[in-house]
Amino acid sequence: MTKSRTELMVDRLRDLQASSPDVEASAVVSVDGLTIASALPSNVEEDRVSAMSAAMLSLGERISSELGRGNLDQVYIRGETGFVILMSVGEEAVLTLLARQQAKLGLLFLDMRRAVEDLSKLL
Repeated sequence: MTKSRTELMVDRLRDLQASSPDVEASAVVSVDGLTIASALPSNVEEDRVSAMSAAMLSLGERISSELGRGNLDQVYIRGETGFVILMSVGEEAVLTLLARQQAKLGLLFLDMRRAVEDLSKLL
């Protein structure tokens, strides 16, 4: 039996989390704010993550465009207990990642770019 597209995406998200102990959660969200695939812990509300991810991506794209910074590459938010990082997956989705405070961002960005390449093929 072959896996569905969503199952393959969830597998890729789990691989991303397995590659770094600093990754706490991840999801692929449509630009409309709907969850496409997720590997979120039970204490994280999937709908809230999806809606906020879509809103941040939209705002980030607008800011980048309006201020002449070109196409949006990523948005990252640093809080006192960790990071929220968003990276576009093609034109229709965003990869959202929650990471611990001590995460090495360079490695996370590299892992996320690799995941985005794989995920964009599945969309």
